[in-house]
Amino acid sequence: MHATSEILTALADELVAVRRDLHAHPELSWHESRTTALLAQRLDAAGIRYRLLTRSGLVAEVGDPDLPGPVVALRGDIDALPLDDRTELPWCSTTPGAAHACGHDLHATALLGAALTLHELAGRGALPGRVRLIFQPAEEVMPGGALEVLTTDALKDVEMIFALHCDPSLDVGQVGLREGPVTGAADSLVVHLHGRGGHTSRPHLTEDLTFALGKLLTELPAVLSRRIDPRAGVSVVWGQVEAGVAQNVIPADGRMSGTVRMLDAEAWAVAEDVVRRAVGLLAAPYGVEAEVHYQRGVPPVVNDADATAVLRRAAVSVMGPSGATGTQQSLGGEDFGWYLQHVPGALARLGTRTPGGRTYDLHQGDLVVDERAVTLGAGLLAVAALEALEDRRPA
Repeated sequence: MHATSEILTALADELVAVRRDLHAHPELSWHESRTTALLAQRLDAAGIRYRLLTRSGLVAEVGDPDLPGPVVALRGDIDALPLDDRTELPWCSTTPGAAHACGHDLHATALLGAALTLHELAGRGALPGRVRLIFQPAEEVMPGGALEVLTTDALKDVEMIFALHCDPSLDVGQVGLREGPVTGAADSLVVHLHGRGGHTSRPHLTEDLTFALGKLLTELPAVLSRRIDPRAGVSVVWGQVEAGVAQNVIPADGRMSGTVRMLDAEAWAVAEDVVRRAVGLLAAPYGVEAEVHYQRGVPPVVNDADATAVLRRAAVSVMGPSGATGTQQSLGGEDFGWYLQHVPGALARLGTRTPGGRTYDLHQGDLVVDERAVTLGAGLLAVAALEALEDRRPA
């Protein structure tokens, strides 16, 4: 750990500068061209080999490619969210309508720091294997950029994979860990309603689309709670509702969109069919036509026991005896779950709250992270890779 700490101490100022640069220039899913170029430039400067992905993002590797031995992967996402930055910091977003409000700027920078650290160790002959570094685009859209990465050979020979995610409810210097499910499955749901509109004074001569839409908004979640095991924690939450242009006109078209989330894979397997049938039954009494667009998103992230143990050791090594703490499963979606369909691995929650400071929320434009988390995250990923390689090195 001493060598890792020494390397990261030397890199600390540069990594914070990179994170601020990424934060000031956020790019939305599948459009992370500048972000990819910045990361590639730093990898080039260090002499780290990499290949670009088809649209954006890249996959790098450190360690001697000619030597046999285990391969461990580290993944960091790089895209931003379509909302405005409200931090008012000197490095706030310069791109209207885009902000790193989920911490992916920190994730990408931590992965870069891990890459530079592990490359330095490899140069000293202190890397017992190879580490693949996946700078992944488009985590924020369903079904996630992970699926495109998986069409490449990014996981070839990989025996274990790790990732981290910012957690503004944990103090900097803490890592939240959980064996088993740590996130939920998440799907996208859009319902278009079509019907005969008319005057609000004569709803009986129309197909009252607005009333039908209101019923669907409230009744669909209730139906799912009775048609799917409630222990699965199925949740339907609407983010957009659109209908009408005037208070005295019943519209002919309306639209509602949101997410369907649940805690386990069994419920995920049946949710789409249940939703489609329920929407049809709920809309039928009002005579409206319901067009359902259901996009399966991401499976739950299920942390492997051995991989979680590796992260726990890494957290203690990097942050001290109190560095590792427990965490609860959330309904948040995370496309890291797709990788875990292929290889064992684990996701850690990295504390970003300043002790005694405000607790921010993810996906809000005012998110502020304690920047000490940048090098701590890099250290966590680097040491986790080293621990996993040591565990897998032939005796």
